[in-house]
Amino acid sequence: MDALLVDDSATMRMRLRLLLEAKPDVSVTDHGDPAAAMVEAQMRAFDLVLVDCHMPGIDGIAFIRQMRTIPHYAQVPIVMVTSDISDTVRLAALEAGATDFLDKSMQGVELTVRLRNMIRLARAVRRLAEQAAWLDGEVEAALRHMREREEEIIFRLALAVEYRDNDTGDHTWRVARYSQIVAEGLGLAPEICRNLYLAAPLHDVGKVGIPDGVLLKPGRLDRDEFDLVKTHPAIGRRILGGSASELIRLAAEIAEFHHEKWDGAGYPHGLAGAAIPLSARIVAVADVFDALTTVRPYKDALSFDAALDCIRSESGRHFDPACVAAFCARFSDIRVAGGQNRAAVRPSAGPVTEPWARVPTLLREVAPAAPAPTGWCIGALDALLAPTANPDASAPLIPDTHGSRTERAHDHDLEDAAGDRADAPDLPGGGPAPGGRGELPEGVPRGRHGLSHLSPSGADDAHPGGP
Repeated sequence: MDALLVDDSATMRMRLRLLLEAKPDVSVTDHGDPAAAMVEAQMRAFDLVLVDCHMPGIDGIAFIRQMRTIPHYAQVPIVMVTSDISDTVRLAALEAGATDFLDKSMQGVELTVRLRNMIRLARAVRRLAEQAAWLDGEVEAALRHMREREEEIIFRLALAVEYRDNDTGDHTWRVARYSQIVAEGLGLAPEICRNLYLAAPLHDVGKVGIPDGVLLKPGRLDRDEFDLVKTHPAIGRRILGGSASELIRLAAEIAEFHHEKWDGAGYPHGLAGAAIPLSARIVAVADVFDALTTVRPYKDALSFDAALDCIRSESGRHFDPACVAAFCARFSDIRVAGGQNRAAVRPSAGPVTEPWARVPTLLREVAPAAPAPTGWCIGALDALLAPTANPDASAPLIPDTHGSRTERAHDHDLEDAAGDRADAPDLPGGGPAPGGRGELPEGVPRGRHGLSHLSPSGADDAHPGGP
């Protein structure tokens, strides 16, 4: 253990030093200048401090008071060495934080025993501090492990949804990352941005309750089919709602409200403006942008710049203007997250730790029942149905602090860039994609789903109806 001895008397320093170093494994650093001793104490972690009461410049009581303000010395034994045994001095030293006193007039056995007891106390305090630090490390490791498992479970559940929707996990990750970037652009707290990144992939979890014949229909949905698809937010709310986990509750909020529109023309509740939870407004921008820039069997992908124009055109209509502004301000990061600047995606060669990286790529085999039509409708897969707002819904989990206001409603007959109406008009990029998705990996069984609209040997190029 390391001891610090502060006394302006060289004789007293030598005497105490010899007594301390006579004990095994005790190293002593002594100073005659209290200011120099304080500087060294701030750079080194001493286990025991002995300080004279009366010194030039700064007395022992002031020295002890200043030492106790240093976090490491909050519990370290500090001994006042003094020849003044008056109650006033002792009380002042105790109030400053002194642990004990040593009388300079002590001789022989008494002084040796008192020093031995102080050394034992210092060692006990050090062991307790080391044990506390070890326990803190173990708790942190356990919490980190638990968070990693929670993240992976969320992404694997999201992958199950994507697999039913005939997609890979890439859409899941991109929507999550885009949402995080927009949240950062809005100036939300880092923890909120991270939670949004983890919850966003479950925005379409309710699709597990939509029949395959509707969800995987290669052509445009009719009104009845679209109304059926629009029940998936209510299903998602039932799957995720009521959880004790704040992260799952955030995912439920997103799943229920991410198809609401800023002007009130969305579904299922027809909410408008700031009445829509901020988390859902953020994910709506991310989800639609990824749909616009993704190749589907029934359409080509728009370029990132063309898709950005579509997002801008829907500001104040489909999307929260503040979310669109944040999206545009961070568009260079959106490009990187979307793979437009692959050299900048992972500048380091270290191992990938994101949960999505541990999720396998799965492709579902679906055969086309009819030629893909021209034009397309993004929201044919993205829907929520609840005829009235949920009266039991709690307050939004992400507070809306960016001060958005509801703008005047636009003409709903204008082009719908999100395409989430059954009768949405054609948009740029419509038309059949050249070559579809391509062949499945060798060895994957074909026609295993037994759906009435699938052929035994179809390729995976059916129109899933939306993002």
